[in-house]
Amino acid sequence: MSESINIYFTGTAGSGKTTMVAAFNEWMAEHGYDSVPINLDPGAEELPYKPEVDIRHWLRLDEIMNEFGLGPNGAQVAAADLTALNAEKVKEGFEDIDTSYFLMDTPGQIELFAFRDGTPHTIDVFGRDRSIIVYIFDPTMAQTPSGFVSLMMLSATVQFRLGLPQINVLGKADTLAPEKFNEIMGWSLDRYALSNAVLDSVGGMEKNLAVELFQVLETMGVLNSFFPISSTERTGFEDLYNVVQQVFAGGEDLEAQ
Repeated sequence: MSESINIYFTGTAGSGKTTMVAAFNEWMAEHGYDSVPINLDPGAEELPYKPEVDIRHWLRLDEIMNEFGLGPNGAQVAAADLTALNAEKVKEGFEDIDTSYFLMDTPGQIELFAFRDGTPHTIDVFGRDRSIIVYIFDPTMAQTPSGFVSLMMLSATVQFRLGLPQINVLGKADTLAPEKFNEIMGWSLDRYALSNAVLDSVGGMEKNLAVELFQVLETMGVLNSFFPISSTERTGFEDLYNVVQQVFAGGEDLEAQ
């Protein structure tokens, strides 16, 4: 069997990371693929899945707050750094697990995963060459042209920061009205439609800024399409699985357990 693939699910707070990890894990099992959910959020209270490895066995947010006299925000930052310091210990919990996919549920606040200095070290310890990011677009923020572009920029920043292959998906697609869903998907497929939508929504100096911004995004090559996923309706997971296979296995399925 090939070496396991680490799939990191990330996105802004409320984008549906934890729910997607649970739903995708169930979808994988239903289709004969072996996956294991991993919780990397020390502040998680309740999880809709049973993690095989749980960072809370080593770090818990309330304990960090008490030990270091920190508030919730400071404790979250400290926990992100302590996760990196404990990465080798956490990795030991993976070593006896025989699976094709580790589904990594990252902290709720994206900055705690993407923008702390310790995260690249954690990824290296867990296995960088077999890792990929699933970046989830929050459908609420994506409904406006400026919000959509902001999410696209954040996605590009995460990819630049962590240096991993990345898949962009529209989460909670079932919550969108059909006309809004079609509009968002149109923006993802046609950069000119997105550019026109942004320019129509701003004026004055903001219009000049928008033009310059699109030039930068085009140069970076980040104006790429994504596909929708609904954890509730279990749609889009086949597309997600297929893209992962294209990245790591040339489109060929890894061995099912």
